[in-house]
Amino acid sequence: MLSVKDLSVMFQTRRGAVDAVRGVSFDVARGEILGIVGESGSGKSVTSYALMRILDAGGMIKAGEATYSGVDLRRAAERDMRDIRGREMSMIFQNPRAALNPIRKVGHQIEDVLRQHAQATRYDARAKAIAAMEAVRINDAQARFDAYPFELSGGMCQRIVCAIALACDPKLLIADEPTTGLDITTQKAVMDLVSGLIRERDMSSILITHDLGLAAQYCDRLLVMKDGLIVEQGDPAQIFGQPAHPYSRKLVDATPRAGASVRDLLPAEARSAEPRMLATDQPLVEVRNLTKTYVGKSGPVHAVRGISFTINRGQCVGLVGESGCGKSTTSEMLVRLLDPTSGQIKFDGDDIAKTPARRFARDPRRADIQMVFQDATDSLNPRHTARQTIAEPLRRLARMRGNALTTRIEELAGLVGLPLPLLDRFPHQLSGGQKARVGIARAVALDPKFLILDEPTAALDVSIQAVVLNLLVDLRAKLGLSYLFVSHDLHVVRLLCDHVIVMKDGQIVEEGPARDVMADPKDPYTKSLIAAAPTPPERAGDTAPTQLETKNAQHLAIHDTRAS
Repeated sequence: MLSVKDLSVMFQTRRGAVDAVRGVSFDVARGEILGIVGESGSGKSVTSYALMRILDAGGMIKAGEATYSGVDLRRAAERDMRDIRGREMSMIFQNPRAALNPIRKVGHQIEDVLRQHAQATRYDARAKAIAAMEAVRINDAQARFDAYPFELSGGMCQRIVCAIALACDPKLLIADEPTTGLDITTQKAVMDLVSGLIRERDMSSILITHDLGLAAQYCDRLLVMKDGLIVEQGDPAQIFGQPAHPYSRKLVDATPRAGASVRDLLPAEARSAEPRMLATDQPLVEVRNLTKTYVGKSGPVHAVRGISFTINRGQCVGLVGESGCGKSTTSEMLVRLLDPTSGQIKFDGDDIAKTPARRFARDPRRADIQMVFQDATDSLNPRHTARQTIAEPLRRLARMRGNALTTRIEELAGLVGLPLPLLDRFPHQLSGGQKARVGIARAVALDPKFLILDEPTAALDVSIQAVVLNLLVDLRAKLGLSYLFVSHDLHVVRLLCDHVIVMKDGQIVEEGPARDVMADPKDPYTKSLIAAAPTPPERAGDTAPTQLETKNAQHLAIHDTRAS
């Protein structure tokens, strides 16, 4: 269906030409799901944009061929490409909210695609748009038709984007990081939906992702990209079981999995002994009957409903659950950015919930409770250098100035592994991992006792995630920190946390030692979360080779069915 030969893509920048894709060749067969994996900057998305001919103004296809069902995509007229895009080839973009028009009803956006490609008239466009919404399993599509994107959850917006992409029944679907930022059950629902529709309609698909576990679960074949090149390709069982290229081995090693330790995620030459944690039985944070209620259009909204738990000194507690379960609201109340409706938050014996959030910003106890935010980019001031960002809490709360401030900033940079020359760079000049280090350095600048980590690795590549997780382990041991680790990645929670709390609809449904909860969950909701987590195939030499054999058998069965 799609044949790509020696594709090269170049961008003109102020510093000269940059080769983003260099001589890439691959084919996509009818009915096949091809996965393209690799880290940020490897050329995955640029390859897909080149195929769709939607590169930025500075980008151009330098060489190579791309043929779709006999059509030369590189040389086709723009008028023909407009006809191909949407009707023959379509794309699901990474950020569903950015892909949707925020001031246009979602149903009308589906109508636009249908009418653009002559698949509907103004008389039947609404009915066909609702049918497209129902095809992607949107409940009560009639009512959702008139909703705006901001009125829908992230998972629902992703379903709308899928409906737009599939409305004209294309033959090739390109999904660019379709589950980034979604919680684990929504991720599974979206991927099951997309893969199911692909099988039902005998479509082909290219799945672009940095989540190797997800790619292994849903793809027939994988391409591994690095620096614009394909360094390895094969079926998932082969690449996970016996990766041939050093880069593939690095990605496989860095993928969290059952039975691994946090040090196992690092390359063999970078591993060291894991530090001994000094968790105690002495409570540091005691939450009792904490409640947060908002006033909604149709009555009160109970975001958090009377939850109670304890975090001991030196302990790492994981807080998991789907989007909307109350994790972030709980975190914001603990860090005192949000006032609870009722309940107690005892920190070091003092009920800090009695102090309003506005006054707590100037409270001496503010230095003891800090937070690392989910989005490393958005949580940094774009006009401040890394040095200024780290200096801000030291200036405001510790009143540091002059040489003492400079010395402390450089100590913190060394503590989090940030090279000193990077201190004078702005956020846009730093990589994702470097920005994460700046956020962590800012959080630990005042020697806090308690650190809240809100999805600190959610948008990072697996190799960078491995480095950041190991940094957090080392800091916890060196500084005696207590963590509340908020995440929807259960594999990461298993690696990092001593204790886990599972939330649903603002309530705690299960808690206990992390290993016990993950190995033998009691609540049906916890079981559903664990079942939804994508599990990569076992590597060669691991204890369960049957999973490899099963995956191989599945691939053979799929290909045999297609052949017949």
